[in-house]
Amino acid sequence: MGTVGTALSELRSAQKSAKGVSLYSRFVNRPVGRYLAAGSYALGLTPNQVTLISALFSFSAIAGLALGGPSWTLGVLVWLGLAVGFAFDSADGQLARLRGGGSPLGEWLDHVVDCAKLTALHTAVLIAFFRGREHFGTTDDAWLLVPLGFQLAAVVTFFGGLLTEKLKPRPAPGTPAPQPSTLRAVALLPVDHGVFCLVFLLLGDGALFRWAYTALGAASAVFLVAFLMKWGRELNAARR
Repeated sequence: MGTVGTALSELRSAQKSAKGVSLYSRFVNRPVGRYLAAGSYALGLTPNQVTLISALFSFSAIAGLALGGPSWTLGVLVWLGLAVGFAFDSADGQLARLRGGGSPLGEWLDHVVDCAKLTALHTAVLIAFFRGREHFGTTDDAWLLVPLGFQLAAVVTFFGGLLTEKLKPRPAPGTPAPQPSTLRAVALLPVDHGVFCLVFLLLGDGALFRWAYTALGAASAVFLVAFLMKWGRELNAARR
């Protein structure tokens, strides 16, 4: 167990590459996660415990979304729970690196929680749309297809990205990390989970939330197609 200051100093030199990471994750979520990881290290917490803390915040927010009445106050609480959960999701990996490396169980738990969170969050929106038909303007059942489509795009993107990383050959030891692209980091903002969390701040205005959520869902579908094409090219090139 060490001090927060020592842990922060070590973490600054043990960050993952920023390639393929949006501006929000790079400049907001990862730095916040670094402080949470340092604090967790000072308290003697394990990465798996931090993962469970992340799950507690995220699933509390999801339960509130599904069971509560839509309002501006609920929107702030849902956003806050999801955002804090996302920050702790970044902290568990940083804490693992600080402690000398993660474990297969820790990686498995992290991915299982992430997949459950993605699935449950869009399911909660579907429930909210159904329970609050007048508030959200979703009396037409066709609107209930939006969360299902968004969920499909999000889960396939999550699984496809994980599988691609597993199947791609690892770079040779000593290979310098690729330089991040600012343009790409900006372009990825619509599919960053932290940016997605912000949409719940609009929960008090049903129509505004519905359209903002739908727009992000459409962006997720477009990016899924682009990601699948990119991953397919990379895996095909890896065979040569």
